[in-house]
Amino acid sequence: MTGARSSAIESQELKDLRAAVAALGQRHGRGHDREVLWAEAAKLGYLGVNLPEEYGGGGGGMAELSIVLEELGAAGCPLLMMVVSPAICGTVIARFGTEQQKRTWLPGLADGSRTMAFGITEPDAGSNSHRITTTARRDEETGGWILTGRKVFISGVDIADATLIVGRTEDARTGSLKPCLFIVPRDAPGFQRSQIDMELQAQEKQFELVLDEVRLPAESLVGDEDAGLLQLFAGLNPERIMTAAFAIGMGRYALARALTYARERQVWKAPIGAHQAIAHPLAQAHIELELARLMMQKAAALYDLGDDMGAGEAANMAKYAAAEACVRAVDQAVHTLGGNGLTREYGLAALITAARVARIAPVSREMILNYVSHQTLGLPKSY
Repeated sequence: MTGARSSAIESQELKDLRAAVAALGQRHGRGHDREVLWAEAAKLGYLGVNLPEEYGGGGGGMAELSIVLEELGAAGCPLLMMVVSPAICGTVIARFGTEQQKRTWLPGLADGSRTMAFGITEPDAGSNSHRITTTARRDEETGGWILTGRKVFISGVDIADATLIVGRTEDARTGSLKPCLFIVPRDAPGFQRSQIDMELQAQEKQFELVLDEVRLPAESLVGDEDAGLLQLFAGLNPERIMTAAFAIGMGRYALARALTYARERQVWKAPIGAHQAIAHPLAQAHIELELARLMMQKAAALYDLGDDMGAGEAANMAKYAAAEACVRAVDQAVHTLGGNGLTREYGLAALITAARVARIAPVSREMILNYVSHQTLGLPKSY
């Protein structure tokens, strides 16, 4: 499954990008050095392909960035921080940041010299963003902000220069709390991290964060204090699109390994791929991955057109479809290889855990079904 053959609906420019990134991925492959690959992808303009040209980016959008992550994943070397740094944080700053924030962060995010993590999940909030307890209050002395709270399952904090933290501030008119986003430097006093021991084998580590009276300057607030919810969802739609790309790439990688094995492995008189019990499930996995990609392309197109509402629905559906397709493709690939599918040599067993990340994060499949049943189908809200 090359990806190039199945992209007939893409423009020639997007096809060329897909082929070029696929070639980069093939050069690095499963045993890649993450820092070397990150640097080369940045030098070639792939990391910042979605960011504005005036700040060093490629001037593209989610359509281009999702292709980059998908093709790297299909080659066995996905860069998970692409979901966070250019897609979420870069998008939010490009759309809502001050001119100073754009000049400070976007060129570095585009050329790979700087990275940013994203902190929204909390131990007691889960999928309920209304229960976020990380709060920001005005510093009477400096006019800045003081942040207090906890975050959990935050990727790559140790390698990120800063973390875009979702906190809540008090609305002076209503007294209720409203979401706001803050740029918190990695070395800010009171900003503590501890690594979470994960079964998942990934180069990007997961952390729990504690913000203990972290003092920030006024300019750490991203955008308009009263537009926090809009800004937050502007970052979450790209997150879902990129998670879909991550899952599709992983599924394609697993499927490609299984296809090679099924063509070559011979137990009786023909390769095992000649048996329908092997061939049909692999064909089904291919179909499901292709369908998921179509929805991802739709979500990316809507987002790049500025249709946030339409993109929200499509991005959730794309993430759901891609996660399900990825899990089934990985499972079938392992079954195709039998005992070999569980060996370190073939590199598929680790994907059994990794594939399920897309089902769980950044939002569970159950919450997506809640969203679709309520927002799309008009059914009563159950929560």
